[in-house]
Order: sequence, then structure tokens, then C-alpha cells
Amino acid sequence: MLSKNQVKFINSLKLKKNREAEGLFVAEGIKIVNELLHSGIIVKQIYSSRNYQLSIFNYHIDVVRIKESELKRISSLNSPNEVLAICEIPSHTLSPAALINKLCLVLDTIQDPGNLGTIIRIADWFGIEHIICSPETVEVYNPKVVQATMGSISRVQVHYTPLAGFLEDMNKQGSCRIYGALLDGEELYKTTLSDSGLIVIGNESKGISPELLPFITDKIRIPHFTPSGKEALSSITTAESLNAAIATSVICSEFRRRAASAS
Repeated sequence: MLSKNQVKFINSLKLKKNREAEGLFVAEGIKIVNELLHSGIIVKQIYSSRNYQLSIFNYHIDVVRIKESELKRISSLNSPNEVLAICEIPSHTLSPAALINKLCLVLDTIQDPGNLGTIIRIADWFGIEHIICSPETVEVYNPKVVQATMGSISRVQVHYTPLAGFLEDMNKQGSCRIYGALLDGEELYKTTLSDSGLIVIGNESKGISPELLPFITDKIRIPHFTPSGKEALSSITTAESLNAAIATSVICSEFRRRAASAS
């Protein structure tokens, strides 16, 4: 049975300030918790409403059996999924030099937790190890973000830093190309793409911040088409824009397809 103090502490981790103070975050669901257990992230405690079995490699982690009613009291989900884990927030060091010759994502003020979680999952799918976020981007250990990653949070490093200074430093590296998803960019499928560089994705409604534009070396856009298969001349003839996560998926897919074709 959970004590009042345990319930209070676990629920306190739903707030960013408490996660930062304690260095802990919450993950829920069998799939996500299993993936975290087999990653480098340290799982401190597990609460389960079922007979959750740990692998032999994780026998040292304490599993607390609780009632479903108790799980509901500490869960962030409308329908709690059997298992909840308290995990340590890992420490990642951002080194611009380590990003050279890699394909990385740069997120400028992504505010929707579902979008960020899905983008992390997309990065994992396409073998992208690093995501660099502006300080205004939603926090990666927000419960909704963690849930949307479906475990990919254990394999993708997410960094937060002021982007103007970061992109300026990357520009000084010389060979690093910085791609910006912009409406006035060159069509994605017709432009030259490298197998490494930074892909900048802007805010859901405002796009890439003006102060970042001078650092963009290559402007790209995903063309939109009419039912006839021809590219639309204006957004009036088609949907106004793509969701940030969907746009990220399309762009990453083309980068990886192009790299595979060249090899």
C-alpha cells in the first residue's frame, strides 16, 4: 500500500521544477519501462498493479505491488498501464565537435509535448542520436513527452541550449551544413542533400525564429500537391502546413533515402 508521502512525492514529479530539483522523471507503461530497463538510464523504483517480472539483469530494482486504484492516484494517464517507474534524469554533454559528420535535429520552440515525443521517436527510427532544442522547447521529461516517445527517449540524447550561439559555433566548423525547413526553401526532392548536418525545425505556428535565419546554409521545403499530382501554387489550394512531427519525418526519410542511394 502506498503511503500519503509516497503518493505526494510521485505526483510532485509531474511538475518540471520538482523533476529538476530531484533529478528524477516518471515513465509509464510496460513497453516504455522495459525499454528503459535495457538502456543506460537508471530506474530507481517500479510500481506495478500486476505481477510485473524483471529480467535477471534488473533483479536489484525494487518492484512495489500496488492496487489499480493506487496506480490511478499516481498516474498521469487517463487509463494507467500497469507499470510506473521512477527514473534518474541522465546527464548529457553537448559537444559541437561530436556532431560533425552526423545528422542531427535542431528544434526551435517546439511547444506541443506530443510533437516533441513523436520527433524523438522519429529520430530513433532514422538513426539520429542527437536533438538540440531551444530553451523554449517543451521539456523532454514532461510525462506527455516521455509517453509519446514510446521508449525512444532511452536512445536519443536531447540537449537544450540557446540556438543562435550553437548554430554560430557550428557554422565556424566550416563543413557543417545547416538545413532550415522554410516555406521559401528549395524543393526537398530536387535539392542536394548531404548525409550529415543539422536539420532545423521551427515552431508549430511561427516557424524558424528570425534570429536563426542568418545561420541557415540551405533552405528546404516539402512541396505540397493538388489531387492532380501537380505542385500547388499556393497554400490556398491545399492544407496550409504540415504538423511539425510529420514534416520532420518526411525530411529525415528523404535524407536517409538519399544517403542510402549514394552508398
